[in-house]
Amino acid sequence: MYLITVFGNLLIILAVSSDSHLHTPMYFFLSNLSFVDICFTSTTIPKMLQNIRTQSKVLTYEGCITQMYFFILFAVLDVFLLAVMAYDRFVAICHPLHYMVIMNPQLCGLLVLVSWMMIVSLFYCTCLGVYLSSAATHSSHSSAIASVMYTVVTPMLNPFIYSLRNKDIKRALERINRKAGIKVLSVLGLKNYP
Repeated sequence: MYLITVFGNLLIILAVSSDSHLHTPMYFFLSNLSFVDICFTSTTIPKMLQNIRTQSKVLTYEGCITQMYFFILFAVLDVFLLAVMAYDRFVAICHPLHYMVIMNPQLCGLLVLVSWMMIVSLFYCTCLGVYLSSAATHSSHSSAIASVMYTVVTPMLNPFIYSLRNKDIKRALERINRKAGIKVLSVLGLKNYP
């Protein structure tokens, strides 16, 4: 599931960056969301897989704080990017004639920058104290299932949700596939590709 998440989100980033038809605000935000989803799952899943493989549940205090920091950072950034994407769709639907003027590249970059700002300051101001001082009394089994659903399943499904029903992404991926096929065939010496 982790590999599907990373591979699917990397495909979206590759499709958006390689196809000039997809250099629009909607796909700019989508590629940022894909990057954040990769980072979000990479904060916990590799350590979890290592723990499963070694049958060890050891996590140092420093490792826990670091993992918690990045987990919250990317989770909240995910939420902010979804809000920015909702605003982008609102402008596209409600103000279609002014869409390109309102959603210019400077505003898109500013919206992503504000989402990042670096979330880090929000984390330092509020989350650190709340998460370090609270003691939850939930069962560990139900918490583990909920954590896996949130940290693995949702980011894994995002590439499918945003790309399988999207003709522009499908076309971009087909172009990439054709280019890769032609390069493979030329390496093999088969230059007459139909």
